[in-house]
Amino acid sequence: MDLVVLQNWLDNASFLILFVTMLIYWVGAAFPNLPILGGLGTAGMAIANLCMATLLGARWLEGGYFPLSNLYESLFFLAWGITTVHLIAEYSSHSRLVGVATSPVAMGITAFAALTLPSDMQVSEPLVPALKSNWLMMHVSVMMLSYSALMVGSLIAVAFLIVTKGQPVQLQGSSVGNGGYRTNGYRLHKAGELVTEPQAFAFENNGFAPVQTNGNGKTATAVAQRIETSQSSESSGEPLSPQRLSLAETLDNISYRIIGLGFPLLTIGIIAGAVWANEAWGTYWSWDPKETWALITWLVFAAYLHSRITRGWQGHRPAILAATGFVAVWVCYLGVNLLGKGLHSYGWFF
Repeated sequence: MDLVVLQNWLDNASFLILFVTMLIYWVGAAFPNLPILGGLGTAGMAIANLCMATLLGARWLEGGYFPLSNLYESLFFLAWGITTVHLIAEYSSHSRLVGVATSPVAMGITAFAALTLPSDMQVSEPLVPALKSNWLMMHVSVMMLSYSALMVGSLIAVAFLIVTKGQPVQLQGSSVGNGGYRTNGYRLHKAGELVTEPQAFAFENNGFAPVQTNGNGKTATAVAQRIETSQSSESSGEPLSPQRLSLAETLDNISYRIIGLGFPLLTIGIIAGAVWANEAWGTYWSWDPKETWALITWLVFAAYLHSRITRGWQGHRPAILAATGFVAVWVCYLGVNLLGKGLHSYGWFF
């Protein structure tokens, strides 16, 4: 099969699969008693991820260089990164909530790349001299993976704000230290298991469902009322239901984990870019618009992690920081290219 025909088939297939997957996740969120939808959503994400990986691999073979030289390739690499981070997050958290936020974004990115960009911007062309370096793979790929992780983490933080209606809620733990919630003897276990600890959280498909156990390992739903009482004392607004609170805790925890993955990648990518800049332009840092916004993005997420790790923040305040970071990532990734200025002006639009 001709590579161009294969690429056209794969990019349209990726869009269609992600569109169907998005619908599956949304229906699954609306009707959580249909567990089969969770497996179908994961399968859809995995198939779309494989289609995009095959597309990028075909372009790599066709062009002879790592496929990150134009906007079309970059968008598909970003969508591939988002689906990859999604699969990692879903596997580690055993929660289908991630797909509700990530599937529409990945679908929108592939739709823009496959259906909106003109055909001349989708053609694989020879690299410009500035990109003929092994640093293209090291720097750009790591930066794109960091964008993927930070976008997913930020989107889940926005979902947290929506679920909590912007109210300052009292969460039953902090995602600090051991990567999970730890407070007052609570721990995580799979739904249906009997435990001997005095108190625990049961883990279900749609989040953490609070339960309480006695010394004989028998469970009883008692913590939900305690959480709701705590919530009503923390906010003058309408108290959130125990279900919304458990959902909020899940979103808060997953967002923290994913941003914790993306921030080191962003740091490595910026350092690699500085080394490449010194090799190509004779200076490590030139306050180019792309570099400046990369630094702004780094500072926003550094503030997010600092507030959680050293200040003990959780809930809506770090979620607002993460939502701000989502905007910063998009400006850094795409917005500055609209300016057509600076050392990165050979970018995707000019």
